[in-house]
Amino acid sequence: MAGVHRCWGQHVRRWALGIYAGLTWLAQPFLRRKLARRSLQEPGYSQAIEERFGHYSHPAEAAPELVWVHAVSLGETRTAAVLLKALRARHPGLRLLLTHGTATGRAEGKSLLQPGDVQVWQPWDSQAVVTRFFTHFKPRLGLLMETEVWPLTIAAANTHAVPLVLVNARLSEKSLQQALHMSPLSYPAYGALAKVLAQTDDDAGRFRQLGVTPAGVLGNLKFDATPDAQQLATGRAWRKALGQPVLMFASSREGEELDFFKQISALRQSAQGFGAINSVANNFKVLLVPRHPQRFGEVQALAAQHGLRVSRRSSWRAGPWPDDDAMQADVWLGDSLGEMALYYALSDVALLGGSFAPLGGQNLIEAAACGCPVVMGPHTFNFQQAAELAEQAGAALRAPDLQHGLQAALALVSDAAAQAAAASKSLAFADRNRGATAKTVAALVPFLNAQTPYIPA
Repeated sequence: MAGVHRCWGQHVRRWALGIYAGLTWLAQPFLRRKLARRSLQEPGYSQAIEERFGHYSHPAEAAPELVWVHAVSLGETRTAAVLLKALRARHPGLRLLLTHGTATGRAEGKSLLQPGDVQVWQPWDSQAVVTRFFTHFKPRLGLLMETEVWPLTIAAANTHAVPLVLVNARLSEKSLQQALHMSPLSYPAYGALAKVLAQTDDDAGRFRQLGVTPAGVLGNLKFDATPDAQQLATGRAWRKALGQPVLMFASSREGEELDFFKQISALRQSAQGFGAINSVANNFKVLLVPRHPQRFGEVQALAAQHGLRVSRRSSWRAGPWPDDDAMQADVWLGDSLGEMALYYALSDVALLGGSFAPLGGQNLIEAAACGCPVVMGPHTFNFQQAAELAEQAGAALRAPDLQHGLQAALALVSDAAAQAAAASKSLAFADRNRGATAKTVAALVPFLNAQTPYIPA
């Protein structure tokens, strides 16, 4: 009877994978249209489109020398940078095949390339496309950053005897439930991974519910990222020269800014609103950094609709401090990429984007590493353990909604001693959780030093 159930299960999984393969093949024209629309706002999406479908200008590899690292977007690419620096120190001859799904990830990834490395788009998860990808590049190992598990890609990797390791792996409760609902696809995909290196015990427990036993719980690589020292120095110098509190909304998402601007506008116009906060915070500066670059113009227009004057970082003159127009603005718009350390160092406190809408929250670790306390909303399932640990350590405060979050942030910047204590706790929290990179590099040694071909389980 057990054999019958096993055979039936394999039949269902083959059937599900076949249906999925047909759907992803049929979806290719829609993907092309989506890329064309997206490129109108972000020109990077118009670059090398055929790479997404397995057609490459790079010469085919003659030997399996490349280590494939897939970092889908900007955050994953910055995390990959931490790991790659350590891997190159341990394995100086490492050659990299770097793939991404977003234009911001690809742009960021260019800085990680060295001679002999290759950068292309992530292959669309269609049978012919992923087959061309593995046949062309012949990677010796694949490192998938955090969450990227694609059924046909993983099946093709097994066919080509390429071990895939899910690095800095996380799995939210929402993602787990989605995977359980698609178990004929998800169980074989997760089960075919050569190794899963989980971030937290909670992540490891959720992977086990998918039939996967993680090889270890190593912590979060993001804690090992070092903020840019020059940006930190510049931000702190600006903050000192300004002499008034700066409240930042970090990585804000669509829907959150509307509520935020309404409340800021009301504070700017209401003496009663200012009276509710002590006089130190009555003249605070607002710095807003949207999560997605293509929305900079939209966010500026939204602020203007609420009677708020906006000054964009990109318009500030070179020098020790923004010009007079910037100083008169109600809202500073952080419309530059790669300057989050400067923004956090300039700020006394940061509201955490994505946590005041049911989006799971953005990464608060970089804020902590820069000594910037965080106020977060109720939705932090993307970084659940980090958020809980930060709250326990006094590096973050929790608010039920944006209105209360804004009140908590203003109360913090009104109390210099409380703000300084929270900043100190933020730095201590970040420092205490370092070490995942060294553990991850050690876990990858067997794959990078292997002298015999990988045999999938």
